[in-house]
Amino acid sequence: MGKKEEQLAELLGTLGDFTSKENWDKFFTIRGTDDAFEWYAEWSELRNPLLSHLPPQPQILVPGCGSSRLSEHLYDAGFNSITNIDFSKVAISDCLRRNVRHRPDMRWRVMDMTAMQFEDEAFDVVVDKGGLDALMEPELGPKLGTQYLSEVRRVLKSGGKFICLTLAESHVLALIFSKFRFGWKMGIHAIPQKPSSKPSLQAFMVVAEKQVSSVLQEITSSFNDSSLALKGSQACGLLEAVEKENQIRRDYSTGSDVLYSLEELQLGARGDLTKLCPGHRFQLTLGGDSRFSYRAVVLDAQESSGPFAYHCGVFIVPKTRAHEWLFSSEEGQWMVVESSKAARLVMVLLDASHVSASMDDIQKDLSPLVKQLAPGKDDSGAQIPFMMASDGIKQRNIVHQVTSTITGPVIVEDVIYENVDGDISRILPSRDLTFRRLVFQRSEGLVQSEALLSEEGSNNKVGETERKKTNSSSKSKRRGIQRRSGETSHQLKVYHGYLASSYHTGILSGLMLISSYLESMASTQKSVKAVVIGLGAGLLPMFLHRCMPFMHTEVVELDPVVLKLAKEYFSFVEDDHLQVHIADGIQFVRNVANSAAADEISAVQEKEGAHCYTEPTSSNRSCLESHVEGKVPSKVDIVIIDVDSADSSSGMTCPAADFVQETFLQTVKDALSGKGLFIINLVSRSQAIKDTVISRMKVVFSHLFCLQLEEDVNEVIFGLCSASCIKEDSFPEAALQLEKLLKLEHPEISQSIINTTKKLRQLK
Repeated sequence: MGKKEEQLAELLGTLGDFTSKENWDKFFTIRGTDDAFEWYAEWSELRNPLLSHLPPQPQILVPGCGSSRLSEHLYDAGFNSITNIDFSKVAISDCLRRNVRHRPDMRWRVMDMTAMQFEDEAFDVVVDKGGLDALMEPELGPKLGTQYLSEVRRVLKSGGKFICLTLAESHVLALIFSKFRFGWKMGIHAIPQKPSSKPSLQAFMVVAEKQVSSVLQEITSSFNDSSLALKGSQACGLLEAVEKENQIRRDYSTGSDVLYSLEELQLGARGDLTKLCPGHRFQLTLGGDSRFSYRAVVLDAQESSGPFAYHCGVFIVPKTRAHEWLFSSEEGQWMVVESSKAARLVMVLLDASHVSASMDDIQKDLSPLVKQLAPGKDDSGAQIPFMMASDGIKQRNIVHQVTSTITGPVIVEDVIYENVDGDISRILPSRDLTFRRLVFQRSEGLVQSEALLSEEGSNNKVGETERKKTNSSSKSKRRGIQRRSGETSHQLKVYHGYLASSYHTGILSGLMLISSYLESMASTQKSVKAVVIGLGAGLLPMFLHRCMPFMHTEVVELDPVVLKLAKEYFSFVEDDHLQVHIADGIQFVRNVANSAAADEISAVQEKEGAHCYTEPTSSNRSCLESHVEGKVPSKVDIVIIDVDSADSSSGMTCPAADFVQETFLQTVKDALSGKGLFIINLVSRSQAIKDTVISRMKVVFSHLFCLQLEEDVNEVIFGLCSASCIKEDSFPEAALQLEKLLKLEHPEISQSIINTTKKLRQLK
């Protein structure tokens, strides 16, 4: 026995590559005609478990038969309709000579098991003894195994069985499980082993039965950990693989948002792909044999969204925008479907693996894949249109990049748009307008701040008190503007007399709600106190400082890097009426409210002639100080929340969730004066999220107003503290008051703000 095993090992060593026809021919030639070679188990071990799964009088196919006597034993057991194939001519010739007289009905053919020459649904049973294992050498990958199993599925009749005798290695099981997941009933059985003092690998029998229904069924097994004859990695690996696959099947069955393969979909995982199913949505992976792999979402539009311009369309989302709520959430994706006018939309989400590829390459690679997802048979020859999320930028120049420990990667960039706002293009019509943008990479796609660069900006008097410069070369480098010698007189600089962001214009227009109060304060030369939470590039505070000189503004910014960028790249300047505090915004407002409450208590005690005076503690004092009176102010008149959220996947890009909690909203109201105004920039495409925020604000504030900006996700919400508020029929007069208060150089800009006031509406 020992000598035979040594000879067998020597013969197997001649194979090298188990997928090579030449190697197998050599192997069978050396081994000889009558010496059968059995993989894994002898007939005595296989007989009972194998015969128990065979139907009466089946048409049986044995692929990769080699020189095994398995077919002969089956024939002698009464199963005469057996076809054997192998790509080794030597093996087939030897087996034919051995059986032609004794088993005349047995058929033998030289054939590649990965490309069978049989009609569809030709067999009742396919019995594989080690064939799949031989194709699945880890270093060769799953390609040959995949081709073979596709052929097995094709040649089996409905109700037919694939019986695979295997060592059940993890990479082999992973392929079997995935290829026989939908429309198949599967079980795994351990093959009994002969008693032996020498440990060996155990063979298993996987039985997959072809079903009419595509309903998922869990894999059954006739063994457990304690019943397996072996221990160690093979047993653990098998049990883990079965449990992992069953969990996948449970997830599919419960409707979890899992990724299908194109092959699974074609097998009926989500019904008939050729038919539209309005309102259905599923995710999948595309690729494999193509150049790239893609994550995609297929959405069939509701019938109410019609009429449709396309039966099927493709919408490509660049990596930089794939995380955005519009493209990453189901609610946002349906919005894209409605605007695409496609009956079926295939949304493809690009990732880091596609960065080096051109869009033409990606489109060429995707075209044959998405055609397989198109509904119906389009005989008109209509092309499937490719659409893409774009930012409409004609030219972009990265000015500066930095990484903050708080904010993460930050970019300052100069851009020229394909189209610009009509008002500013009339003011500066002579050339392409350049805008400077501040972008937080954690919220990429959402421009944090945007400023117009112009020659007028260089005459900005506020900017003359900028930080001290070191030398001309570093100054030019910091600003990111490349200039030749002699062009400094035409230097572009941030112009603070214009608000490039439409939501900033919306915030300004809301001041109309308290314009009478603002006018009374300005006419009596009193300061209006404002707190802005979130500096960004400092554009809104600078505009207020320049155009409403009676405003005393305190800005709260958590990140000192942001303040540095605002000063160096956006001409932000502090003075007695505009200051920045590096602090937590929520705590800052809480300190203001606490100080105001302490001042009110002190005022009451003084009025009543109390003998004791309660001095506000340092913890109750806001770091907001009045630079005129030199003490902590009582209350503020305006609080503006303009901060982004670090977690854009929540569906709310601005503000962070803590700023819309009811406890904080109440703190804001406590910090505001009786005529105070609360303004919050809300960025979310989810109506449910917006409704939640508004319902919380209604609990706290007496009156709410909102401003929905056209073609923008920003919605500006205004809360008034006063029990009485401005009536809508008084809006025109209030807007006129606001216009007079604004000290603007260009009437077109003033008019833009006034026009925006017409979009304000009260929330009942």
